Amino acid sequence: MEFHHQPLNGASYTDADIKRLITEYNVQFIKLQFVDINGQVKNMAVPSEHIDRVLNNEIMLDGSSIKGFRNIETSDMFFYPDKNTFQILPWQEHEGKNSARLICDIYNSDGTPFEGCPRCNLKRLMAEAQKLGFSMNVGPEAEFFLFEKDDDGHITTKTHDRAGYYDVGPDDLGEAVRADIVSTLQEMDFDIEASHHEVADGQHEVDFKYSDILTTADNVATFRVAVKAVAAQYGLHATFMPKPVYGINGSGMHCNISLFKDGKNAFYDENAEYQLSDTAKYAIGGILKHVKSITAILNPTVNSYKRLVPGYEAPVYMAWSLANRSALLRVPAKRGMSTRVELRSPDPSCNPYLAFATILAACLDGVRNKIEPPKPVEANIYKLSDKERKKMRIESLPGSLKEALYYMDKSLIAKTALGDHIVEEFMTAKDIEWDSFRTYVSQWEIDRYLARY
Repeated sequence: MEFHHQPLNGASYTDADIKRLITEYNVQFIKLQFVDINGQVKNMAVPSEHIDRVLNNEIMLDGSSIKGFRNIETSDMFFYPDKNTFQILPWQEHEGKNSARLICDIYNSDGTPFEGCPRCNLKRLMAEAQKLGFSMNVGPEAEFFLFEKDDDGHITTKTHDRAGYYDVGPDDLGEAVRADIVSTLQEMDFDIEASHHEVADGQHEVDFKYSDILTTADNVATFRVAVKAVAAQYGLHATFMPKPVYGINGSGMHCNISLFKDGKNAFYDENAEYQLSDTAKYAIGGILKHVKSITAILNPTVNSYKRLVPGYEAPVYMAWSLANRSALLRVPAKRGMSTRVELRSPDPSCNPYLAFATILAACLDGVRNKIEPPKPVEANIYKLSDKERKKMRIESLPGSLKEALYYMDKSLIAKTALGDHIVEEFMTAKDIEWDSFRTYVSQWEIDRYLARY
């Protein structure tokens, strides 16, 4: 079913537009979608007969049941749908009946934005940037694996194919799945720029066009749901887990970042060194200064740090470069309106609303305080010795979730970007996660120590 219905010329949906689409596409249920602090997509399904209550912000939720939201004494909260996010969900069509979704902000019962809502928080940061005249665009490159299920429907780590980077069929058995993922996303008005097999067996990437950070965060959340839904139709499991298989590459979510001002790319200066403006250089300086403090947000799981190790194309060294893919930050060759900085450390398990808020805060701090970056490093950093890296003052990202949380706890930039509520709830949840991992007896330990001792 083709469904291309975005408002033209930047116009906004009206209530009448949404009601017309509900009738035209025989929509039975409206999914009110939001994310929790961990970035997990949640929703409440409301019969379409109640669309007036939905559009009037009258639908309530119990915030005490959502991780990181409210305690039981102050749990009444409300869905405030963003009308321009109305979309049919192509994978839920059945016998001519459809479901649609509206992405929502979560509000307190007194009509104020909930400080723990990741989407509301990102809007707050965007407003702060606007006061300085800036907006930020992000183009993410989210990788994922396709795994087979066993005869009982349980997920395995048996990859769906044995292909490699840019391979084609018949080696790349994922071509048909990717094609369906792309067509599904296109039905939802994604502008797909490329799709291909990645380096590892069973690993894939689908790239969609950059947009402002709020739209892109919405798109990342939608992308993850759509990829999983399409994969399930093939009897496969799609996972955005950063490092699901030992010994092969993990999955990243490189983020191509640019600041805009007065409709122009503020990173571009035709007459400057490398054609990079002072704004671009200060933004790079800000990211390099603060990246340790926001790594827990960009790489939020214990498993994330199994990916962030040398030897598997994951960036672990805090440097920037014009072309060198071993550096944390890379400036792709295109200039003009396409001038951007690629941050290579984030992984697709992150909450995109929180990740983009922290990246924006780091960039703005660099611009405000004119933080000069070090000179770019064009050598292959992976091949440098520890002594050479130390001489060049190239530091490493945190090596574990515990270390990343330490830096986050000491950081003012994280608190600026996320607010006290989100920081406190996130830190509490991740401390529990780390302690559970720290005390768990793994199969590796059994295999290594049980017979020996």
